[in-house]
Amino acid sequence: MNEPFTMIDAFSVSHANAILNFTKDYCAGKSELLNSMSFKRVLQMHIAYLKRKDKPLYHTLIAIRNNDEELAEDLLNILKMLLVLDTKSLSSAHPDLQKYLLNKPALIDFVETLFAYWRSLQRYAVIYSTQEGQDIQNAYFVQSHNDFKEMILSSYKIVMEKLTKRSQSVYRQVIAGVNAGLVLNSTPLDFATDTYAIFREIPVIQSIYLTPPFITYSRRNTRDGIFQEVMENPLTNQRLDAQKFICYPAKVGKYLALVYFHTDFMAMGITLANLFEMASPAEVHSRKPDLIYAYGVEDGKQGTAFYHDKERNMMVGYASYSEEIDYFGYMKKMLLTLHNVKGINGQGLPLHGAMAVITMNNDVTKHVVIIGDSGAGKSETLEALRGLEDNGIKEIKIIFDDMGIIYDEGGQVRAYGTEIGAFVRLDDLDPSYAYSEIDRAIFMNPDRINARVVIPVATYEEIVRGYPIDLFLYANNYSDDPNNAMDIMTNLEEAKQVFIDGARMAKGTTQEVGLVKSYFANPFGPVQRKEQTDKLLDQFFTLLAKNRTEIGQLKTRLGIKGNETSGPKDAAIALLAYLNK
Repeated sequence: MNEPFTMIDAFSVSHANAILNFTKDYCAGKSELLNSMSFKRVLQMHIAYLKRKDKPLYHTLIAIRNNDEELAEDLLNILKMLLVLDTKSLSSAHPDLQKYLLNKPALIDFVETLFAYWRSLQRYAVIYSTQEGQDIQNAYFVQSHNDFKEMILSSYKIVMEKLTKRSQSVYRQVIAGVNAGLVLNSTPLDFATDTYAIFREIPVIQSIYLTPPFITYSRRNTRDGIFQEVMENPLTNQRLDAQKFICYPAKVGKYLALVYFHTDFMAMGITLANLFEMASPAEVHSRKPDLIYAYGVEDGKQGTAFYHDKERNMMVGYASYSEEIDYFGYMKKMLLTLHNVKGINGQGLPLHGAMAVITMNNDVTKHVVIIGDSGAGKSETLEALRGLEDNGIKEIKIIFDDMGIIYDEGGQVRAYGTEIGAFVRLDDLDPSYAYSEIDRAIFMNPDRINARVVIPVATYEEIVRGYPIDLFLYANNYSDDPNNAMDIMTNLEEAKQVFIDGARMAKGTTQEVGLVKSYFANPFGPVQRKEQTDKLLDQFFTLLAKNRTEIGQLKTRLGIKGNETSGPKDAAIALLAYLNK
């Protein structure tokens, strides 16, 4: 194993996240599992939960043994012995435990609620790897996950059958092991000196093992404001506990981003796998990062900021450890802000929108870009287009679903994506589509307003190929005009102003309400670099016209109450009619 490594504890629980370090402690059998300190801690935590919630079950059990610690010890011994003894033998061999067995319904209830409590935690496993033999290590890790799940299910089944004295007739293969697992390594980082030496001991993810459906719950489900640029590196004099941080190496468009996240926000880091292509250990080792983001820095503040390290030509993002940033929007949008500012510095124009390559049945292909801020209806319109029956479309290929960038390549405008996935409001999607993707989707706060789903939609090779643009549309979600769902604008200056105004009816994805405006519908880079972006807008709108790209508006009506489904569908029908024409 390559050093240095500061390993995560064998078992840790924080913020309803349970992390098991299989490198430090892996149970090879049911007896080892129930004898482990990890299992004992979960049992103790469950008793504490029953006490905190003032559950009748707690009062029943504590009446038998008037001490929480001794109660936990008794219950633990009963569970361990039920692996090998029946209740009658257990009662004979241990008369001191007989009083629990006399109240068997309470004991059965405890086992059921303990199993449910374990599954209510967000459960993760990590294993520390070497660079050599990665394929073998990954295969072993997958097998260890499966074995761990079967170990827990089997232990639960044996204990319940001993208590109820009957065999199960229905076997539910629930997710009893872990929700996700990480293979970590200590990829050397040449840039990690001076200010960035704080990252030197933090392990880098080599691969991720997901068990669908992956459902996460964050403390927030909206994002506030924009990220401010600061003139001093926010990481200067910071300290990161290497036991509490993990690095996800992401490819954000053509840039390499190293995302260091606190393990209390593990779900945020895991979800990156559905949105950004993971860089390989070889890529991380051979390239200096273009973007760095430290998410969950324990500095006692509640801040977010980004900084341009001109000396190293890197963009640096920072977010404090706070419940106020416990939402995936703060992870995703900061990374896109870093990407966009770096892109602007390289004479690219970032687009807050969606792009699809649409091939008709007659093999004519059109490249369509739809611009709009959060909740404008970009993704929803493309999904509605996909769902139209007999639409005459052979294929719809999503190039980007939220953020892209265009460059001038020899007088031709070429568009590139940043993400391989989509971060979409579950409320605005056809439920049949979201649940058809359940085997690879990550659901966020599905029971709340602004519920989200993160779904892979493209390969990395596709999004960085570079595409021309045939149709450049603004997603207008506030104009209630179902009979005129699409306008092509011939006046270039008027068209450009519509895009610059960035008007939309806020949908509750941020703290904004009502009709609001956002410069170029993109608060993630262009707003912070407005002077540079003004020049780029003049340049690219002129170039789009020279390239004979059609420019217009698509009226999705998504911001108008009652039109959440019909609006994008009408817009999709209008777009389809235009494509067929």
